[in-house]
Formats: sequence, structure tokens, C-alpha cells
Amino acid sequence: MLKKIIILLVTALLAGFGIAGYLAWKYVYKSNVDLTEDQISFYIQTGNNYEDVFEKLDSLDIIDNPNTFDWVAKKMNFPSHIYPGRYIIRNGLNNRALIKLMRSGKQTPVKITFNNIRTRPQLAGVLANQVEPDSAPIAEKMLNAEYAQKFGFDIDNFGCMFLPNTYEVYWDIDTEKLFKRFHSEYNRFWSEEKKQKAKSLELSPIEVSILASIVEKETSVIEEYSTIAGVYLNRLKERMPLQADPTVIFAHKDFSIKRVLHKHLEIDSPYNTYKYRGLPPGPICIPSIQAINSVLNNKSHNYLYFCAKDDFSGRHVFAKTLRQHNQNARMYRKALNKRKIYN
Repeated sequence: MLKKIIILLVTALLAGFGIAGYLAWKYVYKSNVDLTEDQISFYIQTGNNYEDVFEKLDSLDIIDNPNTFDWVAKKMNFPSHIYPGRYIIRNGLNNRALIKLMRSGKQTPVKITFNNIRTRPQLAGVLANQVEPDSAPIAEKMLNAEYAQKFGFDIDNFGCMFLPNTYEVYWDIDTEKLFKRFHSEYNRFWSEEKKQKAKSLELSPIEVSILASIVEKETSVIEEYSTIAGVYLNRLKERMPLQADPTVIFAHKDFSIKRVLHKHLEIDSPYNTYKYRGLPPGPICIPSIQAINSVLNNKSHNYLYFCAKDDFSGRHVFAKTLRQHNQNARMYRKALNKRKIYN
């Protein structure tokens, strides 16, 4: 009889251990992440608590069994270890691995990029789509004169600090660290060699960037950058007005203008390079590194003028004399009229 009782107790214990083991496997080690793709980016925002994270995981259908996740999360004290950031969640993770990932705070950086940016508010919007800070605080700093001075710029030329490139940062980076990162990359770009090249052109790094922004908006043909840069440098040496149509368009803040007319040239703005000689006070877009380098490594020639080709290829014809230029300009105006492009 005693032997039977012992066997029953051992059997019960083994069954209990088996059930406990199964529950431990089900709650802790069984896969609880079922995605339609190999991995996804999951974002924990600054200020989120455990309830916010749990609700987001559940609402996005990232976890199969919310109850087992919740049980394990509380056993692992996850509610006391919520860290903002971007976390890569891979398909097939179990509760323990998923919670360990997020409670570690070891987030995966994001790579932010931007190009073809005209204005700083536009840049703020592009950046806000890639990092946690909203566009409003980013734009506020970009348009703050005192803040610009902290980095050696003024309110007009502050756009020169933001070099279009790929930047690896943490998604929850604050605006202050973000701007310091841009400044650091700016200083790294402007090596002593580049500064010496700018000096040989009798320009500062900021002035090089301003000129590069004009070059970039003059043509979509990258191969022409260095030639057009050479034209404007020749004009600066001759103390001629730049007479750059893109600066006039920028002055009007009307980027739908396709044809600069005499009425447009009447605007009284330091960006009207028909009215005011020399460079404008700031860039008319966020210039690309390629455009900046085209100024620093411009083609040496005697051209003082250029005009868009009348075949609308996007390319330009260059001239050394005003007479040649006027002939080219007449052909282009004739082509515009033929296509009924009047403004």
C-alpha cells in the first residue's frame, strides 16, 4: 500500500513538473512574435510607460498571446525598465527575448538622409519624419538668430551648416544633440585643405556654400556644376552682378515661377542679384556636397554668361561676350514663347 502511495506521489510530482515545465515553455520560451515579414522597427516614445508599450505591441498584432507576454514582462520587471528608442523586432522571438531586447535599452540607430531641400522649415519636416523630435522645435531652432550664433552662423546663412548626407543617430535623439551632430559633420567636412581652396577663391566656407546653392538651382545637369561655378566666380572677380534667376525666385518665395520676367526683377531684396551685386546673404537651398565641391574645384575659363539651351535638355550654352549671350538668350526666349511658357 505504501509503495502504491509513493508511486502515486512521484507520478503526481512528475506530472506537476511536466505541467510547470510546459507552462514555463509556453509563457517564456515559446515563440510569441508572428510577423508577416522578417523584422520590423518598433518605436518606444519618450515618456511612454509599460501600459503604452503593451498596448502598442497588442494593437499592432506583434504578439500572439498578450497574456503570456504581460505575465513574463512583470516577472522580468519590464515596467520599471522602459527606455525610448527604435528596436528591431525579429519574427519568431519568444517573450523572454523580446522583453530582454527592449528592457536593455540597446536600440538600433536610424540613418537619416536629406537632399533637394529648399528651405529650413522643409528640412525640419524631412528630419521629423526620421527621428522622434517634432518638426516645430527643429524649425524653431533653425530660425532662431541667437541659436545660429552658437554655431558661428547668422539667421540668413544658418542653412549652410546642414550638409546633405547620411547620418547615423539614435531615433530618440533630442534637438540639441541633433544640431551638434550636424555642426560636427560640418567641421569635419571643412578640412584645412578645403578652407585653403576657399581662401584661394577669396571666399569663406559659408560664401562657398551660398554660391553652391545658386549653382545647384541653375542646372539639373551635375556635369555643368563646375562650369557654372566658374562663370559666377568670373563675375565676382569682375565685380559684375551675378544676375542669377534662382535668387530672384527665392526672393519672391514663389518656386512655381518658370520664367523670370522684368516684373520679377523689381523686387527689393538682398536676394535679388540683379539689383544687388555680390553674393546674397544666405543660401537659396541646402546645397549638396557635390555642388560645394564644384565651387571649390571649379573649371577655369573665360565665360561670363550662360543661357539654357533652346532644346529644353536642361543643359546650357556658355558665352564670353554679351553679344554672344544675347543671341543665345533670344533663341531661348523664342523657344519659350513657342511652348507658350510666359511665366
